Amino acid sequence: MKAIILAAGYATRLYPLTKDRPKHLLEVAGRPILDHLLDRLPLADLDAVYVVTNAKFAPRFREWAATSPAPTEVIDDGTTSEEDKLGAIGDLALVIGEKEIDDDLLVAAGDSLFTERLDGFVGFARERGGAAVAVYDAGDLEAVKRLSSIGVDNDSRVITFEEKPEQPVSTLAGIALYYYPREILPLVAQYIEEGNNPDQPGHFVGWLYTRTPVYAWQVPGLWIDIGTPDSLAEAGRALVD
Repeated sequence: MKAIILAAGYATRLYPLTKDRPKHLLEVAGRPILDHLLDRLPLADLDAVYVVTNAKFAPRFREWAATSPAPTEVIDDGTTSEEDKLGAIGDLALVIGEKEIDDDLLVAAGDSLFTERLDGFVGFARERGGAAVAVYDAGDLEAVKRLSSIGVDNDSRVITFEEKPEQPVSTLAGIALYYYPREILPLVAQYIEEGNNPDQPGHFVGWLYTRTPVYAWQVPGLWIDIGTPDSLAEAGRALVD
């Protein structure tokens, strides 16, 4: 199994902290956010970890990779701004094609922080025999309106998916942690070729679950999507606590 970590955003909501440094390398509790993510992933199951970023921040990531918690290869997607970015799904397709990946694949956003390990995710997906998305119980329907709402059946199979819903059907929110069996990977290129939205990785799940089984696994502990100064501060408090 291989892993792709999505880290090509420009994090403009965190300016000026991220004008010259990617948010994925901002420190939380004394370590880069990306270090904390790698600590939570099942590294023993992985034979390659790719971090895909943009041309602006690729040198920063290569410096980080020299001392990262796991051997990683940095992929530069060649973009330089919000205007020419490929989008998360575009970057996913780029790495799959460039590295000729033909293995099961774990995909994670590089700005997600988890307080617990994620070892159970891959085993869950393989038991179900399909693709999987991690979900987090946001606690109330109002909070889900800013995220993606996922409905599941009794076997945890995704039966509804909606980005930023006006009327959520569930408090379960899809988050950017995915497992894709090798047979799913050609569908990433198909999704792009059909002209679908290449940004926000959840859009691919919303397209995929109507074509093949996708299952939802609830993450243990806390999940924090780091995108604002408030969420960055929350992450620091969560790890200290």
